[in-house]
Amino acid sequence: MADTDATAGAPGPEDATRTSQGSAPAVAGSVERPIARVLPLLEPVHLDRDFDYRVPPEMDALAQPGVRVRVRFSGRLIDGFVLERLARSEHTGKIVSLDRVVSGERVLTPEILRLVEAVAARYAGTRADVLRLAIPPRHARTEAEEPKPVELPEIPESFPDWERYAHAGSFLAALRAGRGPRAAWQALPGEDWARRLAELAAVVVAGGRSAVLLVPDQRDLDRVLTACTDLVGDAAVGLAAGLGPTARYRRWLAALRGSARVVVGTRSTVFAPARELGLIAIWDDGDDTYAEPRAPYPHAREVAMLRAHETGAAFLAGGFARTAEIQAVVESGWAHDLLAERSTVRQAMPRISAPGDTDTAMERDPIARAVRIPATAFAAARRALAAGDPVLVQVPRRGYIPALACAKCRTPARCRHCNGPLALPDSASGGQGPRTGSRELGIAAVRTASGETAHSPSCRWCGITEAAFRCGSCGSRALRAVVIGAMRTAEELGRAFPGVPIRGSGGSSVLTSVPEGPQVVVSTIGAEPTVPGGYGVALLLDGWALLGRADLRAAEDALRRWMSAAALVRSNGQVLVMAEPSIPTVQALVRWDPVGHAHVELSGRTEVRFPPAVRFVAVDGTTDTIAELLGDARLPAEVEVLGPVPLPFGARKPFSGDTPAEVERMILRVDRSQGAALSRALLAAQAVRSSHRSDGPLRVQIDPVDIG
Repeated sequence: MADTDATAGAPGPEDATRTSQGSAPAVAGSVERPIARVLPLLEPVHLDRDFDYRVPPEMDALAQPGVRVRVRFSGRLIDGFVLERLARSEHTGKIVSLDRVVSGERVLTPEILRLVEAVAARYAGTRADVLRLAIPPRHARTEAEEPKPVELPEIPESFPDWERYAHAGSFLAALRAGRGPRAAWQALPGEDWARRLAELAAVVVAGGRSAVLLVPDQRDLDRVLTACTDLVGDAAVGLAAGLGPTARYRRWLAALRGSARVVVGTRSTVFAPARELGLIAIWDDGDDTYAEPRAPYPHAREVAMLRAHETGAAFLAGGFARTAEIQAVVESGWAHDLLAERSTVRQAMPRISAPGDTDTAMERDPIARAVRIPATAFAAARRALAAGDPVLVQVPRRGYIPALACAKCRTPARCRHCNGPLALPDSASGGQGPRTGSRELGIAAVRTASGETAHSPSCRWCGITEAAFRCGSCGSRALRAVVIGAMRTAEELGRAFPGVPIRGSGGSSVLTSVPEGPQVVVSTIGAEPTVPGGYGVALLLDGWALLGRADLRAAEDALRRWMSAAALVRSNGQVLVMAEPSIPTVQALVRWDPVGHAHVELSGRTEVRFPPAVRFVAVDGTTDTIAELLGDARLPAEVEVLGPVPLPFGARKPFSGDTPAEVERMILRVDRSQGAALSRALLAAQAVRSSHRSDGPLRVQIDPVDIG
């Protein structure tokens, strides 16, 4: 396809269609391949096509495949990438020239281009959208810097800690031989997983290839990068948005130019242009930060598997827990297990129990299952503190009391102005909060002499203080705490353990590590700091808040979060999970059986046709935009259409334009064998809407993380 002369009445894409009526002769001059096939970075879906431009002689040396260029399209200057150079164009009309070559750096490698095309096809998106995720913005000064030579230190020939896992020796041998093994690794409790990943990367680097390691957040990135630097020196770099554009682009260029052989980073690092990729590994793939919030909404785990398949590189998914998606590829034979023997697991894991899990325990503490922190948990914490050991307390929610309800009828407390949820501010205690275990909050009890409430609940949406709450259902003015936050929990534990340091980790103040010694660390989920030697006791509170979520992945996510916290406890320590002992997820934690839990979870989803057993598409929009999309789509005959149904306010994602007042969701479900056909049909339907200039709110997400 070729764009036409921009001076002829502002031509558009209709002037740039490829035709089979004949080929234009090669452009005369000294340029051997005078045609550059360019992919402009255009928003409309129907313009996700290649266009041909003439290469002026002065740009011949720089306009090579993979470089950034500026081209004129419909009278506008557009960024783009040169895909290939040709001797002649199939377009029979007039061909305009490239406006300029932005840089001679070939940032779009053939391997990344193939990956971009595969991701766009998988997620019914455009290549332009994927390229914006894959290639960072250019910084000319950084690009002009001379690359620094990197010398590799001596890398050990063997790593004996991997011998605890069955088949790990074969996996490492395959890496050394340059093959592409694929595995799911279940790390032992207390395992130095960052060091293990660094060792795999070092094996690959010793063989002359590169590795890409994906982690959920900056804390994990720092930990893995430190371990990699210890083994391969300056050949390891970290990529994350927090670096700033200049430093990030410098490290990205180091990977492109080959001086960085190990790239550690968050979700977008899955596109890092590592030379001769030998391994791509992802840690804790169930973390929701791996889901890209920008179109076409790819998941880093799926992109990593696509890249491993396309390049033949090795693939590893590691974690303490396991997702149903990884279990599915193991059961399909695409990957194999790296597991430790049960005897090794029992030696490494702490003692895990749920209060009231036996008749004897219930006789000793009849209300163990009813209270938030039972007597057995307090006793275990006191013993650990007396022995000089730290105690970890995991809380699902941050804040003070982030959810309130009517104390009489249990109706959720709502704001009179916007109907948002009411919460008690973080400063509401004033040192006079109710005693441990109490959830009743009398509003009248916190009024000042002037009649105003000193610590009244406020709306979490609009921020307006509700000074005179009255239940809309029963008229009661009393409130009850539905969820206790981390700050309230720390306050209660401070009164229970006077003189013991209480540390908090979560929100804007996340601790990476804490020193040894007797202390209580109250942490929100995912913010648990490490401690040298491990914690003596861990209390996992409010298990019902995790298991009771109306989400397909609630059980899987709860086990993952619990195991991540329990793995920080020393092998002779104790973990108490405050949840119903008979729940299968709790039993999987007690037995430390993530593989069995993932197998049951996958079997259940297969039976009811949920991901990953099927391809699932969520279409969000208004009634009209959803109907328009499906009217233009030629869906496979096997597609099952569910809905549309109104989408709750809290489950809505922002649209590119204004979010409508009423949003609906329609679900499309099809067997995985028909997934590619469904993606093509949806992309074609979006292209039709785009060509008709339909700009109504619409979002198409394939296999979204949160499907309810």
